[in-house]
Amino acid sequence: MKGAILYATKYGSTAQYAEWIGEATGLPVLNVSKGDVNPDAYDFLILATPVIYYKLLITDWVQRNLSKLEGKPIVMVTVSGAPPGSKLDAWLGDSLPADFVANAKHVALRGRQTPAELTWFDRAMLIIAAWRNPDPVASEEELKGFDYMDKDSIAPAVELANEFKSWDPDATQIETAT
Repeated sequence: MKGAILYATKYGSTAQYAEWIGEATGLPVLNVSKGDVNPDAYDFLILATPVIYYKLLITDWVQRNLSKLEGKPIVMVTVSGAPPGSKLDAWLGDSLPADFVANAKHVALRGRQTPAELTWFDRAMLIIAAWRNPDPVASEEELKGFDYMDKDSIAPAVELANEFKSWDPDATQIETAT
């Protein structure tokens, strides 16, 4: 099957992960903000997105293209400071339709946040979030930043992409539920 990695990025961590996944799989890597991305051209997609203010940056693009994405195997790669778990799952569920989330595989990757590289607004929002965060570790990360970028962490996304690439849609049915 023919696939692609489509991504949205704000500060570059997601773009880096998308490039690494592309290198490992041989799939084309396309930025959805460029506007010339046609999901109909592919049998399966890896959608990579940062989580910004508890929402997926790629949400608007997915909503606009939802009819073109239905029925396709999808791997959702989220990039954030949060580890995999219920909090991140809730953000995913709050950002996208329940049916879409239920039919996608989710790979959670941890990114990088360097306060000096953020806009003044994003820095201010993180300071406010840090003051309100009851988790002392997360609060400190919101203030001082973090770097969890790890090329090896893409392995689950690469494995799923390779499964989809070798799948024969005429021979079997693929299970895309999480």
